[in-house]
Amino acid sequence: MLTVDSPASLPGLAGSSLGTTDWLRIGQDRVDAFAEVTEDRQWIHVDPERAAASPFGGPIAHGFLSLSLISHFFDQLVELRGADMLVNYGLNKVRFPTPVLVGSRVRGSGRLAEVRPLGRGYQAVLDLVVELEGSTKPACVAAFVVRVL
Repeated sequence: MLTVDSPASLPGLAGSSLGTTDWLRIGQDRVDAFAEVTEDRQWIHVDPERAAASPFGGPIAHGFLSLSLISHFFDQLVELRGADMLVNYGLNKVRFPTPVLVGSRVRGSGRLAEVRPLGRGYQAVLDLVVELEGSTKPACVAAFVVRVL
């Protein structure tokens, strides 16, 4: 975990490692819930029987489910003290190099890639990785942009 004592210290921490989070199991219940709230009920995610005959050998998590975990992992990777507000500003680049089979475990890691001053705060870009246990390829990579006010 990267501990940031104040927003003003962010620029000096550019390039720092964020460490690694705990593993999180991706169960079918989580995939089904994500399918419901996003209305993306494609069979490859929600029909284990049919998905067993797919090239993946079973149901896989939505790529956007892996991406959505970035906020959860961010909270485990960065402790930011003294900020009034942290705003998710967006993403510069997202890729899903390998699928996450239901039952697999993922975790987050990354680094604080860059920091630039804004009028009353800072904009930070974090290169985050959703690692897949037992895989040489990550489940998701993203440049996560946050504004610290």
